Amino acid sequence: MTPCVSVVMPLYNKGGEIRRAIKSVIGQEFCDFELIVVDDGSTDSGPEIVRGYRDPRIRVVSQANAGVSVARNRGIELARTDLIAFLDADDEWQSQFLATILGLSVKFPECGVFATSYYIANNKTGIRRAVLNGLPPVLEEGILQRYFQVAAQSDPPLCSSAIVVRSAAIRAVGGFPVGIATGEDLLTWAKLAVDYKIGYRNVPLATFWEPEEISSRPGRVPAVPDRVGEELARLLDRRELTAVAGLPEYIAHWHRMRGVIFLRLADSRSAREELGRALHLAGLRGKLPALFLISLLPGLSARLFYETMKRLFTGRVRRGWRGNSGAS
Repeated sequence: MTPCVSVVMPLYNKGGEIRRAIKSVIGQEFCDFELIVVDDGSTDSGPEIVRGYRDPRIRVVSQANAGVSVARNRGIELARTDLIAFLDADDEWQSQFLATILGLSVKFPECGVFATSYYIANNKTGIRRAVLNGLPPVLEEGILQRYFQVAAQSDPPLCSSAIVVRSAAIRAVGGFPVGIATGEDLLTWAKLAVDYKIGYRNVPLATFWEPEEISSRPGRVPAVPDRVGEELARLLDRRELTAVAGLPEYIAHWHRMRGVIFLRLADSRSAREELGRALHLAGLRGKLPALFLISLLPGLSARLFYETMKRLFTGRVRRGWRGNSGAS
């Protein structure tokens, strides 16, 4: 018998966390699912831990290490259902997650994407609820309007461990982009958001556990060339999308994030290029003008000035982009 939901879980060297994720799936109130764990060339005990579960709903497929996008796309190919959920191997769901998603799919059949809010957990700083600015204050459940406006000023409304998509929708956008190490999920959600409605419940029913490297500063060097930025720009080139509310500001937020990371890496020239792109898209908004002025300083001076200003005037800057090094 075909299940109602396919759960795709990419796995790479998460032997220490995989039990937590599996337990949260098995413990769902709604139990008519299949769990497809795609072992992306793990070298630890993770795959064997999963195979140790004697649950016919769980299957493990293995492949040579090719990255999270390839692993997720493999799971999409193997999924037997109309609804495909994603859960990273170090994250977890509340027991009501799948039941809530199924309820959304019934109430809002016109939607191609369904999601809930989520918690962000860190072994150093504890747990907090994702900040979603710009949502109607009375919205608890409904169709998420103005996705890009909300995303440009918040934690991401869509998280890779708190989302379910229709099979036809994720296939129509080409699945997850291959060859992008950071931001591949954000790009996929953006493509979905311009073409499909999003059924949303503003209640946190998943927990995203931040990898330790996310909170280390200044973080990884942003990819060059910036394929995520290039693909987001192509969305603006589509004539019918020029009126999508908040899309330019959303893309500006991506470049702002990259610019701040470059500032922290003392690379003023790259920071100036990124922040210039953000200013072109969003105008003289918020901290963008000040950040751009800082980028005019020599590298080490720019980094020192930025860090000093952040401590004096803003405190700890809220982390704004899931899947990146956390600069904002």
